[in-house]
Amino acid sequence: MSQQYRAVNDRVEERFHNPSDETRRTQQKTGVLLTNLGTPDAPTAPALRRYLAEFLSDPRVIEVPRLLWKIILHGIILRVRPKKSAEAYASVWSDEGSPLLVISQHQRGAVQKALGDEVIVKLAMRYGNPSIPKVMREFQELGIRRIVVLPLYPQYAAPTTASTFDALADELKTWRWVPSISFISGYVDNPLYISALAQSVQDHINEHGMPEKFLFSYHGTPKRYLDNGDPYHCLCHKTTRLVREKLGLEESQCMTTFQSRFGREEWLKPYTDETLKQLPKDGIKHIAILSPAFSADCLETLEELEEENREYFMEAGGETYHYIPALNDREDHIAAIVDVLRREL
Repeated sequence: MSQQYRAVNDRVEERFHNPSDETRRTQQKTGVLLTNLGTPDAPTAPALRRYLAEFLSDPRVIEVPRLLWKIILHGIILRVRPKKSAEAYASVWSDEGSPLLVISQHQRGAVQKALGDEVIVKLAMRYGNPSIPKVMREFQELGIRRIVVLPLYPQYAAPTTASTFDALADELKTWRWVPSISFISGYVDNPLYISALAQSVQDHINEHGMPEKFLFSYHGTPKRYLDNGDPYHCLCHKTTRLVREKLGLEESQCMTTFQSRFGREEWLKPYTDETLKQLPKDGIKHIAILSPAFSADCLETLEELEEENREYFMEAGGETYHYIPALNDREDHIAAIVDVLRREL
């Protein structure tokens, strides 16, 4: 054995076979990584330009030939959209920061408290900060050898869940010693998640009464993704059905729609905004809307559903419009997340 090899081997032996008490305690723990989509660092055009460049460059998000899309993205979209998006983010930004990040941090703290000291819970964002590579390296520095990853997307979709897996895999490709990984690809069937959603609807009924229609509005994707085998559309409809059955509502009382489309391509239908413009014409004047695909309130709920889509409904002749908040850090939602994790732990 060469002197250089012996020295390296001795360091490995010392670190992993004769660790300090602190290192031993850390290595006995499991890391839990909670992830969400992400947020810009500030509600400004430069911050949005950085964030959108990362987000919209992901081939899981935009399935268009790379060269063509690069020209469109950098030649048109990133010259126009950041300013408009910054104004929208500014309308929901708080003194603490981005709603999605603030709520996600509260969720992380609550999950850590519930799971106790034998697990180290961290939060990462697929785009923006704190990034998945950065947080994974924090686990690496702690010597954690087992990590459970839970993207906080109840319904699996390639642009969200699979993209998270891609980012995780890209980081692990750079590691010499890859830890044991458990990746949870969705939890729409978890009974505590469905119960928490149903209870949030029941709480709304108790406070505001029964609307004429509940709209379950999910973030949309191009219809082409469904045609190519993405199960997201089916999982959204399943979520609506399970919540409706849990509450004992009639099928006619609930409707599944899809929001947040852009571009000229056909997306999953029916569209939320067009549905809200049509409902008053059909005699539906009192609705409540929720978005089960979002585990935390964010721009798409606080600005798009709470403000923009409310205007569509009211201007079309609607009379009563209520947005039912995302589950956020409700106790029953945290219990559901913990239950999903414990099945892997």
